Amino acid sequence: MSSEVALNHLLDARRLWRGQARIILPDTQPTGHAVLDAALPGGGWPRSALSEILFASTGIGELRLLWPTLARLTTANERVVLVAPPHRPYPHAWLAAGVDLRQLTIISAQGRDALWAAEQCLRSGSCGAVLCWPQQADDRALRRLQVAAEAGQTLAFAYRPLSEAINPSPAALRLAVEAQPAQLRVLKCRGGLPPARPIPTAACH
Repeated sequence: MSSEVALNHLLDARRLWRGQARIILPDTQPTGHAVLDAALPGGGWPRSALSEILFASTGIGELRLLWPTLARLTTANERVVLVAPPHRPYPHAWLAAGVDLRQLTIISAQGRDALWAAEQCLRSGSCGAVLCWPQQADDRALRRLQVAAEAGQTLAFAYRPLSEAINPSPAALRLAVEAQPAQLRVLKCRGGLPPARPIPTAACH
């Protein structure tokens, strides 16, 4: 009996498990900035995970960093949620960046309520991305956001003060946006070592 006939015989007799094709999704989503994608081990934002963006002050490019991603998600009819942003988004700037404002939701909350809202949005699985600005978030709170992002398979972004860079974090990715000089540093990235050299902020515009 040939091997082909023997295999067919086992399959017909249901004594051999055929298995199923497994679709493997990429572990990252592109940031929309070629220079940043090239610097990250996975080539983009870690999928279903928390990314921290640490910044010294508002208005230094911390939001522009995400605009290509948010534009891509909203034009694909995926919901983007902003939880407790420090300032109300300027509609004309977001529209110019290609963000569909019809898919943008803003939640006003403070303290623990803001963390709870962000966690629930992440867990729901109904959002493409959730952005939050947690105040005084400890390791436990950040870990809950990380777990919620995994459960809901959602991109999670937490904007925090640059001073938090000295503290450990469960986030899969940590970026520091600096004003002087205007540059972006990768502090931590899942799947590899952070690049040694910073990225000029102008390269991510």
